[in-house]
Amino acid sequence: MSENRITVLTEEPVARIRPEVYGHFAEHLGGCIYPGVWVGEGSSIPNTGGIRNDVVAALRRLAPPVLRWPGGCFADDYHWEDGVGPRSERPRTVNMWWGEDIETNEFGTHEFIHLCRMIGAEPYICGNVGSGSPYELRSWLEYCNFAGDSTLARRRAENGASEPFGVRYWGVGNENWGCGGTMCPEDYGVEYKRYATYLHDISGTELFLIACGPNGNNPDWTRRFLSKVYTSRRGPRMHGFAAHYYCGTAGTSTEYTDDEWYALIHRAMGVEALIRQQRAVMDGYDPERKVGLIIDEWGAWHQPEPDRNPRHLWQQNTIRDALVAASSLDIFNRHADKVVMSNIAQTINVLQAMILTEGDRIVTTPTYHVYEMYRHHQRGTSVQTRFAGPDISFAHEGQEQALPALSGSASVRDDVLTLSVVNASAHDEVEALIDLRGASAELSSARVLAADDIHAHNTFDAPDTVAPADSAPLANGNQVTHRFPPASITVFRFKLGS
Repeated sequence: MSENRITVLTEEPVARIRPEVYGHFAEHLGGCIYPGVWVGEGSSIPNTGGIRNDVVAALRRLAPPVLRWPGGCFADDYHWEDGVGPRSERPRTVNMWWGEDIETNEFGTHEFIHLCRMIGAEPYICGNVGSGSPYELRSWLEYCNFAGDSTLARRRAENGASEPFGVRYWGVGNENWGCGGTMCPEDYGVEYKRYATYLHDISGTELFLIACGPNGNNPDWTRRFLSKVYTSRRGPRMHGFAAHYYCGTAGTSTEYTDDEWYALIHRAMGVEALIRQQRAVMDGYDPERKVGLIIDEWGAWHQPEPDRNPRHLWQQNTIRDALVAASSLDIFNRHADKVVMSNIAQTINVLQAMILTEGDRIVTTPTYHVYEMYRHHQRGTSVQTRFAGPDISFAHEGQEQALPALSGSASVRDDVLTLSVVNASAHDEVEALIDLRGASAELSSARVLAADDIHAHNTFDAPDTVAPADSAPLANGNQVTHRFPPASITVFRFKLGS
C-alpha cells in the first residue's frame, strides 16, 4: 500500500464554495476588449451585436459566475458616460495606463451587460474613485439599476434598455494604494465611506459593495483601513474586501528551469498565507464575517514578450500556468469559509488568460482547461481533505525551498464528490492511496490535464497540445490507489452512497 495518502473526510464540511470564487476579470488593456471581446457589428469575424461568437461560446463552457470590468487601473480613469449613447458619437480618449492607446469607447456599459448575459455571468462594475466623484458613481448606479421615471433611467431606455440592469456587485475603486489615487489606507478609508454613502439599494437590487484591499499580503494596510472605517458599532456599508495577489514569474512565460518551474508554483501557493492572515485581521473588526474576503486580481505575471507591446501584457500560457491556477483554486476551495470571490487576471489576451485570439482564430489555454475541469466545484460544499506525500526540494535565488508534490481540494454537491489533485513534480509520477471516509463511493468520471514537456502550451497552429483527457480508471470502493502523472491536474467525480 502506498505511503502517500489523500484522505477525504466527506462528513467534515468547511463551507459552501460560492460560485463567484470562479470569477473572471476583463480590463480595457491590450487586446482583452479590442479585439478579444469586441470586433464591431461590421466585422467579418462572426459576432452578435459586435461581440465575438467564438469567445462567447468558449466562455459559456466555463460557467463563469461573475465578470469584473472595466479595470484594473483603467477603472480609475474611466468615465462611464463616455461609453453610452450612439457609438459614432462617443469620444475617443487616451488609455493613460496601458500604452496610450486610443480608447474608442465602443464597448461600454450596455455592451458589457450584453456580454455578461451572453455568457451567463453576473456583472461586477469597478467604479472610478481615483479621478471620479461620488456623484459620478452614484449616477452610474442609477443609470444601471433604477426602474422609475428618472432622467437617467429614460436615457438608459433611449439607449436600448428599458428594463434596469440590476447590477449587484460594485467596486469602490481599484488599487487605491497605487494607480487608483496613491492613497494611504486612512485616506482611502475616508473616501470609501464618502462614496459608499451614496450607493443605495434601488428598485429591488440589493448591492454588494467591495472595498479595495492591500497590494499582496499587507496586514498593516488592512488594519489601518479597517480602523478608519469601523467607527461605529454598525460598521461601514461594505460587503467585500478585495486584495490583489500576483505570483509574478520565474524564468519567462515559456522558458524556465526545473527550479523555476517549482518556484512559480511555490509563489502561487503563497496566497494561502494571505487568506489566513488577511481574514484574521478582518475578524478583529468583523467577527461575524459580514464582510467577505475577495481576491479580485491574481495569477502569473511574466516578463513582456519581446515581439509585442510591453504595455499590453500579452503572454503565452503553459502547463505550468495551469498548475498555478489549479493550486490557487484548490486553496480557495479549502478556505471556502473565508473566500467569497476571486477574479483571475485576465479573461482574454492579457496576463494569465483563458483565451488567446489572432484575427479570426481563437485558442484556449491550459488555464482555460483548469476552469473547465474545476467548474463542478462551484456551489459544492468544501470538505476537509488531507494530503500526505513527498516534498520536492528546489533552489531559487540562492535559497533552498520545499514544495509538496501533491495538493488539491474536494467538494460535495448533489451526492457527487469532486476531488481535484495537483502533482507538482515536474518529472515523476506519484502513487497515492485515495481514502474516502464517511460514505461509499462509485467513480463517475476522471479527467487529467498533463504534458510530457513542462514547457508545453497551445498555439493557433497546434491548439490541442495541452488538453484534458480521460484518466486511468479507478476501482470502485472507499480506498483506491492511483498513479498521478508528473506535471498534472486530475479531477475525479464520485457518486456517493449512504
